[in-house]
Amino acid sequence: PKVLIICGSGLGGISNTLEGELLEIPYEQIPGFKKSTVSGHSGKLVFGVIGHNKVPVMCMVGRLHFYEGYEFSDTVFPIRLASLLGVSVVIVTNAAGGTNINFKAGDLMIINDHINMPGLSGFHPLRGPNLDKFGPRFQPLSDAYDFELRKLFFNSAKDLKINRKIHEGVYFFASGPTYETRAEVRAIRTLGGDAVGMSTVPEVIVARHCGMKVLALSLITNVGVSDPPASALDHAPLNQKPLDAGIASHAEVLQYANMAALDVQKIVAATVNLL
Repeated sequence: PKVLIICGSGLGGISNTLEGELLEIPYEQIPGFKKSTVSGHSGKLVFGVIGHNKVPVMCMVGRLHFYEGYEFSDTVFPIRLASLLGVSVVIVTNAAGGTNINFKAGDLMIINDHINMPGLSGFHPLRGPNLDKFGPRFQPLSDAYDFELRKLFFNSAKDLKINRKIHEGVYFFASGPTYETRAEVRAIRTLGGDAVGMSTVPEVIVARHCGMKVLALSLITNVGVSDPPASALDHAPLNQKPLDAGIASHAEVLQYANMAALDVQKIVAATVNLL
């Protein structure tokens, strides 16, 4: 395969764009693979081709997350496997919370940079002995997200006349599994994060370490609440409810992912066809 596509929460339908003689392999049948425990991540590899150019693709329907209790080495194992199989381009999708005040649920964001909070705290996917056969000890990441691929994705969406707002911005990686507090949303915004999620960055880092080009996309499925909570020190009646607008849930994430899935599938397929 030339391309690896990683399907985020609720975006497994991307695999439906694959054609030709399809091969499906459940993760549990692959030595070294672990199975995701998260709803919306079915856990299988699908091989096929996309588009009239018949670009060979392997598609991960579901991914592993650090918060599930897996080590980073488990979550990035599929990336290294893809590299050994000859993949040169990785397309990563995810469902994310919007922290940029201009983002709305249902928008798309092409990732052009990231903030790896666990990595800054010592939890890094390249920690430990370097695997020299894949890449260097000290991997530069200033160009982690390929410019030409980002341009290709945006132009594909434009050509398809997709009526959905597409942004470009910085993805903030948090380990999860809790959604962000109001103060954390404000902090992430201050640090320059436009969207926040619990995946993608470890996969991107290892893909770049393996020398593969990366395109990453966030579907904004909820918008982070950043207003301060109601104060118990004011003179409001005791029966007045505190602010609770916009409380995030995984059900909401899957709902918006399902609503946008067809658009994402179309753009990804059009982009892959041009590779």
